[in-house]
Formats: sequence, structure tokens, C-alpha cells
Amino acid sequence: MKKFTSVHDIGDLKTALEKAKYVKENPFADQESGKNKTLLMIFFNSSLRTRLSTQKAALNLGMNVIVLDINQGAWKLETEKGVVMDGDKPEHMLEAIPVMGAYCDIIGVRSFAQFHNKADDYNEVVLEQFIRYSGKPVISMEAATRHPLQSFADLITIEEFKKTPRPKVVLTWAPHPRALPQAVPNSFAEWMNATDYEFVITHPEGYELDEQFVGNATVEYDREKAYRGADFIYAKNWAAYRDPNYGKILSTDRSWTVDAQKMALTNHAYFMHCLPVRRNMIVTDQVIDSPQSIVIPEAANRVVSAQTVLKEMLK
Repeated sequence: MKKFTSVHDIGDLKTALEKAKYVKENPFADQESGKNKTLLMIFFNSSLRTRLSTQKAALNLGMNVIVLDINQGAWKLETEKGVVMDGDKPEHMLEAIPVMGAYCDIIGVRSFAQFHNKADDYNEVVLEQFIRYSGKPVISMEAATRHPLQSFADLITIEEFKKTPRPKVVLTWAPHPRALPQAVPNSFAEWMNATDYEFVITHPEGYELDEQFVGNATVEYDREKAYRGADFIYAKNWAAYRDPNYGKILSTDRSWTVDAQKMALTNHAYFMHCLPVRRNMIVTDQVIDSPQSIVIPEAANRVVSAQTVLKEMLK
């Protein structure tokens, strides 16, 4: 595996899940595979679970780990070609990336959508430069359009908790005070569409995702209808995708908050969220603190997803 940016890079899902199960049951069995190898983790954006889980996964494999926070102790990097560099960015990605590649064996990159230019975001300008110029395998630790380590962990979690072979999984939009990227919902939808689950996306009108990620999912604007009979409720906010509202907040309607009344419509569904979560905006305390909330096991599986991917890259 030379890169991991989407579900398309993981291969057969059944095989990937079997490998993840082995990793979870035997977390220290492959420490020799990472001996004298270095993972460089580059963060253009803040992180808690991704930083800790990926670093833990690398250490479990016996790897050395270097963490670099861009704009915090490093030069600001210019990402565009052909610009006159007379501003506050003294180094260009074209030099910085191959230098980074010289110091490691695998590179992890975290770089969110900027909402300045939709084409740049959806062409993954930053991530693609690392893939092209680093000369090393690259893992997306969340990019502008996808968060594959999170989605792989989500799939592992659903497989562990499902009570029926083909559960109904619902991705629901929820309100948030800030404009958030579509990366997590895009990625979650892409991974769910790769399964045989019954998959439903529900959101207010105007929050339609890119059709390439929606895929074969059922889009249901009636949230109560979407919730009925669900086995898993996955809540997430995202800003508008369609022009001319790309990156904008169109609604903060609190009636979309996941609460006990909506969960009562489900088949005793489990509640999921990638975290961090805005309590009593995305989800009520009553729901997230209930026994049906599996956000902590879901977060714990981030180590498993990262370790499974790193192990494959080290082969």
C-alpha cells in the first residue's frame, strides 16, 4: 500500500476487517515490522484522537515517530505554484516535502478544507503534493474531502456492535455554530456504500453532499422517517457543499439535534460521532451519556484502524 486516502486503497473490506481484528487482539505482535522505521506526522490543523491514536499505533509496531505542527514551530509553507513569495511564507512545499520525505519512511498528513476555493479543496491540493513529491507512502490523517482512518474505525465499530447482518445505518446532519468541512460525512458515506448495509443520509435541504460520496445511499429529508428502525445513528455537522453556498452555514436548526425522542424511533440504535462533539447542539447529554452511546469504543478503534494501515504500508 503506497497511499491511504480513501476506501479504495484498503482492498477487500472483509479482508481488511479480518486484519483489523487480528491487530486488535494482538497489538504488539508485529513490533519487528516497524523497527528502525520512522513515521512523520504533519499537522496543518489541530488534532486529539488522530494525533494520539496514530502515534500509539506506530509505537505498537515498533516505529519511531516525529510530529510536526505546521505554523507552530515550523516555517509557514506556500502551497501554490508560480507565486511571488514576498509574503509571510518563507518556504515552499516543493522543497519542504522532499526534505520531509528524506527524514522518514511513512508520512501522515492532516490538512482540512479551507473553504476559500472549492476546486482546490476537492482536488486535495495539499495532500496530493505530498503523494507526488515526498517519495514515501502517505496516509491521510484527514484531508479536505475525506477522513479514511476515522471511517475505517467507524466500520470496525459497527461490525463489532451490529446485531443483524445488514444493519440500517443513518448519517444525520446536526447543527453547529461553525462551518465544518464535509470530510467526515463524505468519507463515512463512501465507506458505508462499500458495504451491504442499508444506508440512509438525512439532512435539511441545501446540505446535499457531493454525489460521488452519496453514491447509492437513500437521501431522506424527513428525519423521523430516516430514524425509524435504524440500528446506528451517526451524527455529524457539515457546511453546504453546493455552489454558491459552498462552505456556508445555512441553518442552525436545533430540531436536528439528536435527542431521546428521535432515538426512541430507532431499533434501540447505537449513537456514533467522530468527536469532538458539541453537547446539547449535536447531541443531548441524555443520548451521549446513555448505554447506547458507543463514541468511546469508536474512538478507541482509531488505534486499530491506524495500526492496520501502517502495518500494511510497512510490508
